[in-house]
Amino acid sequence: MLDLQDPRSDVLADVLSVSLLPNALFKCVEARSPWGLRVPTRDRAVFYLIARGHALLEVDGQAPRRLSSGDVVFIPHGTAHTLRDEAARQLFVAHDGPSCAGTGPARLGGDGALSIFLAGFFAYTGGVKPILLARVPQAVVLSTSGGTPRPWSAATIDLMLAELAAPGPASTLVLQRLADVLFIQVLRCLPTHKGCGLAEALSDSAVHRALNLMHTRVNEPWTVARLAALVGLSRSGFAQRFTQVVGDPPLQYLARWRMSRAAELLRETDDTIAEIAERVGYESVPSFSKAFKRWQGWSPTHHRALQGSSSRT
Repeated sequence: MLDLQDPRSDVLADVLSVSLLPNALFKCVEARSPWGLRVPTRDRAVFYLIARGHALLEVDGQAPRRLSSGDVVFIPHGTAHTLRDEAARQLFVAHDGPSCAGTGPARLGGDGALSIFLAGFFAYTGGVKPILLARVPQAVVLSTSGGTPRPWSAATIDLMLAELAAPGPASTLVLQRLADVLFIQVLRCLPTHKGCGLAEALSDSAVHRALNLMHTRVNEPWTVARLAALVGLSRSGFAQRFTQVVGDPPLQYLARWRMSRAAELLRETDDTIAEIAERVGYESVPSFSKAFKRWQGWSPTHHRALQGSSSRT
């Protein structure tokens, strides 16, 4: 008999599984010079892949960055930004249109030189980013010409470019899956970015081990002393180190994560409130409901109703 591997058996996999909607939305854009796209701040992680030509990326508060064919950019916080060519004088302000079945590219700009890029986003469930992503840089660029090491991402990018060049049946789904992979690869490379909470958490062995324990065994009655002992630190030393790296004290982080996991279970399952309370470490429904309302702003029953899930209480 072969045991099945849990796809959420580590902290990064668990965070992304709970926090990101399962299907990102994408659109291929054909832009002819002069062209410019202004994207306002949104509660989402924005993604671009330059398939042909060039573009200037201007993230608010940062210097412009020139992008070339094969370059990828993620804007994890949905910070307001501009993507344009150097000749742009006017900017088209992007907004969400209706969902449509058409497979053709969107067209933008004038009648000059052609640039083609894939634009998309990953929405955060409930519009709330997990705290581990709070200090991720405003923009992460993987450049084919800027010296950024990318042996682990080259194959993924090449597959996406090939799919854009010759789309076939279910191309959108193929691109969604490849973008999922690329986003995870980007987050895994973040230990090279100092000051990033996620990077520091993944590269600090004691904090990483503690996070894995809390995520994979979320229903256990964890204490700071027990976590500290399991990662080989003193209670005070562990609490200080965890808070500095993650941004929350250990038990506050655990409480926040339990409520994120509970919100997912309320949305995705028909488990009773009592069953969900037990699965995230609460012995009684009243204590769970009180904690859930404190963190989410409303009761578990109301949350389930908002998500359109069936309710069995």
